[in-house]
Amino acid sequence: MIYALLALLAVVAGYFLFFRKSATGELPPAASPEASKRAASGAPKAKPATEADEAAPTSVGARNKSTGPSKPPPRAESTPMPSGGGASPAPPSVGRPPPPSSKGGARAHKDIEGLRRGLSKARSSEGIFGRLRALFSGKKEINAEVTAQIEEVLLASDVGSETTAVLIARVKEVLSQNELADPEKVWEALAAEAERIVSVEGITGAIELRAKPTVVLLVGVNGAGKTTTIGKLATKLQSNGKKCVLAAGDTYRAAAVQQLSVWGQRVGCEVVRGKDGADPGSVVFDAIKKAEEVGADVVLADTAGRLHTKSNLMAEMKKIAKTAEKALAGAPHEILLVIDATNGQNALAQAKEFKDALPLTGIVLTKLDGTAKGGVVLGIAHTLRLPVRFVGLGERPDDLHEFAPADFVEALLGREASA
Repeated sequence: MIYALLALLAVVAGYFLFFRKSATGELPPAASPEASKRAASGAPKAKPATEADEAAPTSVGARNKSTGPSKPPPRAESTPMPSGGGASPAPPSVGRPPPPSSKGGARAHKDIEGLRRGLSKARSSEGIFGRLRALFSGKKEINAEVTAQIEEVLLASDVGSETTAVLIARVKEVLSQNELADPEKVWEALAAEAERIVSVEGITGAIELRAKPTVVLLVGVNGAGKTTTIGKLATKLQSNGKKCVLAAGDTYRAAAVQQLSVWGQRVGCEVVRGKDGADPGSVVFDAIKKAEEVGADVVLADTAGRLHTKSNLMAEMKKIAKTAEKALAGAPHEILLVIDATNGQNALAQAKEFKDALPLTGIVLTKLDGTAKGGVVLGIAHTLRLPVRFVGLGERPDDLHEFAPADFVEALLGREASA
């Protein structure tokens, strides 16, 4: 009887101690079936989720805000050297920034790729790049015969006789120093000289706002692309926060006024127009006054296309410029000559006549994507010593590129593997 009573007391004391330890957390909770399976397989135990974990956002930035600054991620482990010796494979690039471009980073690289696509015809087997590449392919040295062939390619690519002579003189100059026996040296010399030629001193690239409003007059022959260029320029300027007024100065062609009106609606610019056959100078005058009234930054003025050989039409162009100055001292601040690149050497003749008649500040070369003879840029820049300001490489508004000499030569003559 006594033994039975002692045994009962021992059981009661044991249960009492067990429940007390469970209540104070000294005993671990029972494992779930999943945990038991993980333990049996040797897998690490999962950390129990807490309310804070469940409520925490999943994005890294938000998680850092709630929990404080996070530790930097560990470096990627390098791939071990193969046991057979030799160079080890390149480490993985995940998490590493792209290598910087020599011309201004990723954006510059993207711009050059866009230029290269636009110049695809010039870079084809029929274009200046493709034909030069064929000449250099497989050559171990350059001699007088190959130099003559280079000259033929340049002339056939609308580089022009004067500019070609300068390029060939450079080739021969370095050849006399025995530095151009290497085809790679020849190519580098040609590219360097081409960049020097198109790097005309003066304003390049974007429109410089010299006054408010800055008045930009676009001139050129029929079909060069003046109206479309105005629409593309307006798109660029408006996207950069500059307010534009468009002047429909081509009063002789109703389609031009309508086309400019469509661009104005698309971009959100006010368009000033006159009646059919109205004096184009008066339209430009009114557009400048409207721009002053509404606080616009730029006036982009269209003009009627005119043959460069017609002296009376060229005189009318001078009159428009004088009328603009009456509306605003110093206007027009820019006179851009729009040239169709597909016209080749005829484009150069046009440019000479316009330069003689007007104080041009730059060239806009359109439809460059439509010709394999991209060398016309070199000929115009060298002969006229006028900066190329923009090049058109397609129909879309963003296909009008600000001209950067180094980028253009890289896109035209760059010998990347992707070419």
